[in-house]
Order: sequence, then structure tokens, then C-alpha cells
Amino acid sequence: MDENENFLKELDNKLWTSADKLRSNLDAAVYKHVVLGLVFLKYVSDAFEERRKELLGQFKDPDHEYYLGGDEELEAEELEIRDYYTEKNVFWVPALARWGTLQSCAKLPSGTEITIKNGKVDTYKMISVGRLLDDAMEAIEKDNPKLKGVLTKDYARLQLESGKLGELIDLVSTIPFIHENMKAKDILGHVYEYFLGQFASAEGKKGGQYYTPKSIVTLIVEMLEPFQGRVYDPACGSGGFFVQSERFVEEHDGRIGQLSIYGQESNPTTWRLACMNMVIRGMDFDFGKEPADTFTRDQHPDLRANYIMTNPPFNMKEWGGEQLKDDPRWKYGIPPSSNANFAWMQHMIYHLAPNGSMALLLANGSMSSNTNNEGEIRKSIIEADLVECMVALPGQLFTNTQIPACIWFLTRNKESYNGSRARKGEVLFIDARDLGYMKDRVLRDFDHEKDILRIANTFHAWKKGADYEDVPGFCKSCDTG
Repeated sequence: MDENENFLKELDNKLWTSADKLRSNLDAAVYKHVVLGLVFLKYVSDAFEERRKELLGQFKDPDHEYYLGGDEELEAEELEIRDYYTEKNVFWVPALARWGTLQSCAKLPSGTEITIKNGKVDTYKMISVGRLLDDAMEAIEKDNPKLKGVLTKDYARLQLESGKLGELIDLVSTIPFIHENMKAKDILGHVYEYFLGQFASAEGKKGGQYYTPKSIVTLIVEMLEPFQGRVYDPACGSGGFFVQSERFVEEHDGRIGQLSIYGQESNPTTWRLACMNMVIRGMDFDFGKEPADTFTRDQHPDLRANYIMTNPPFNMKEWGGEQLKDDPRWKYGIPPSSNANFAWMQHMIYHLAPNGSMALLLANGSMSSNTNNEGEIRKSIIEADLVECMVALPGQLFTNTQIPACIWFLTRNKESYNGSRARKGEVLFIDARDLGYMKDRVLRDFDHEKDILRIANTFHAWKKGADYEDVPGFCKSCDTG
């Protein structure tokens, strides 16, 4: 394990153990937003203070264009000019929301009047730590339009003990976003990802609705290779597919600006979490005007995406199918109102660009079920030659279900295109049920080299027609004719 990995592992263990102890009787689904909101606040405040120190050095440097002649009063005034921060893509953090202010105020009794001297002099009456945090979030949103309606502002309503919130603030204070070998953004991303996984486990079945295990997300991204173009997730949860797509582009020396991010999420708190996840990484995104149901209030009706990836709820029963029987998305058959599997699939096909490709996680039953028109829909999709690859997954990969799952890979273009050979009438089957390792007594995981790259490289070799051969028990290329 290298130095960076060791640093992150120690950080993980310390943070989760301490944060979980402070949870008391608060449900994990609620507590997740309490913790991640504070982590976000600490991150933007640290970035702001780092820029502030840099500016002060420039104001005092006679050789710098920002030199202010040693006038300390003028330096203090200039440090409060918003444009100095936004020009470097640093969020402007108002005086009330700065981490040092929050940490010191959290220990004051209610009713205390606080005079804030950073920037303009202001008086603030301390009512409770929860109210203080809500006001801090409100102040940041007001000064940063990108964050409008995104941050958690429910601390006072949750009526958490001020002592517990104060302890949590002290805990989050220990997250070192300044590290000699790692970018602050990468540390923040890791902390977010780790906490999301831990909260998904703590929430059980419900937690998995917004969290897809990193190994599965990585596998899908490695197979689809979303290098540039429009990337869409119609059930985006906390935005894991977009984060991994960003990493893929960076690892292949591309530019993040080559990706256009589109998503949709119906759960309001998860929608805000996904927005926050994009904002902290500086990624432009369009998650619609508001949280909304993908089937009944499609936020991107005209979108034709180059890559679509999603992990929707398996075998979703109540999805509004009765009201959508004449929907233009159902080109291959009307999905049963009792199961949304083929509604998700057809929604994604509808939104695919002419050369687009997609990956969809579904329960294994999607490969064999013939009830309520599902068999006919599947047959129509196969006959349209859209299915490119099927990957059968091992059990115990998910925190929220033990239902056996598979990944459907579909494409609109099986002609020779972008380095791939013509594959009309062919489908690749990969059996990954024996791959992976048990990372604990409950959950299985994929090793990146042994499992993820083995599957992805097999798929790419088959597409290109180079160095591919069938391997009994693992992969087979079949004709659909």
C-alpha cells in the first residue's frame, strides 16, 4: 500500500468510527446529509482560506502585480473582494460560513451576540448550532448561484443536540484537505465516496437506491469508454457514473470539458447530493430544473446521448405504466405496469444518439422472463440488433439486494466505427459469476486488474476483432440469427 492509500485508509477509519458514534438515534438516511453537508462546508472554506493566504502573500510582494504598498488596511479590504476568488474557481465563502467562525461559534451558548470582523462588521445572534449551520448554508447559496437549492439546510429542523453537532464539527475539522501529494478535490471525492458506501450499508435496502458499488461503476465505464460527448444517467442517484467518467477521461489524458453531463433523480435529497457531488469537482451538469420522476416528467425529452449508464431500482413495481401506454418511447412493446425493467431499457434506447452505446444493470430475470409482454419486448430488441454484450455478475456485490444481476450493453451502431469491426448479428456473453473476492463477510468486490480489466479487455478485443477467442466458462461470441 503506498503512502497516499495508507493516508486515505487511516482517514476513512477515523472519520466513520467517530461519525457513527455521534449518530445517536438519527436515521442513516438523514444523517448522511448532515455529515456530507458539513464535509462540503469544510472543503469550500479550506479552499477559500488557501486562496486568501495566497492573495495576502501577493499583496505584500513588491514584485507582484497585486502589491498594495504595505497598506494593511487596504490589504484587509481587498481580501474581501469576491472576484479575487471566483477568478480562480474558488467559491466565495461569506464571513458567517467560514469554518473558523462556525467552529468557534458552535461552542457558544444560545442568545450570544457575535460580532464578525472578517470583511464587514456584522452582528449575529446565536440561537442554536443547527440554525447557525442553516444560515451559513443560506449565505453560501446566496453568493454562489451554482449552489442555489443544492445545500442541506435542515439542521435546525432536525433538532439535533447542539453538543452533538459541535462534536461533529470538530470531527470534520480534522479532515486534512491540504496534502503535499494529493489534490484537495481528490481527498474530498474519496471522503464522499467512502461515506456514501458506508451509509448505503447502514441504510440497508433503501441505501442502495442511490449508491452503486464503485467496482460495478468502474467496470461499466471501462467497457463503454465515455471519452467525449453527452453522458446521461436517467436514475443518477448521487452521480457515481459521472464521477467515474471524469476519472476515466483524466486517466486517458483527456479534458473534462469533453463531457457533457445529464442526469435525472426523483428523490429531492439525493438530487441535491448529486448536484453537490458535481459542484465540488467543478463539473458542468444538467440534472433538470428539479428532482422528478424519469417516466412521467422526463427532464431531457430532446436529449440524444452518446453514452447512457444507469442502475435503476430492480423490478420496480409502481412506476406509472398505466398512464403511459401510448408513450413514444415504447417502440419495442408496452412495458408491463407491474415491472419497470423494460421501461428503463426502452427509455434509454429512445435517448441514444445514432452512434450511441448504453449499459443497464438489471435483475437476471430480465434475460428470461416472458410474463406480461416482457418476452416479446426482449425479442424485438434482439431482432433490432441492439444488444451487443451481456455480463452475468456474481452475487453479494450490492448492499441492498441479493437478487442475481446482469449488465445489458446495447448500441445503435454495429457497423465498423471508431476502431471497432462490423459486428452485425453478433452478441458477446461474459460469465463473471465466479470472479471477485469477499471484502468482508457480506460483500463481494472486484479486483481492478484481475476482474474489471479482464472483462473490459475481453469486450474491447471482441469489438476490434483482435486477440479475441472464446474461453469456456467465461466468454462466448454468438450469432443472433
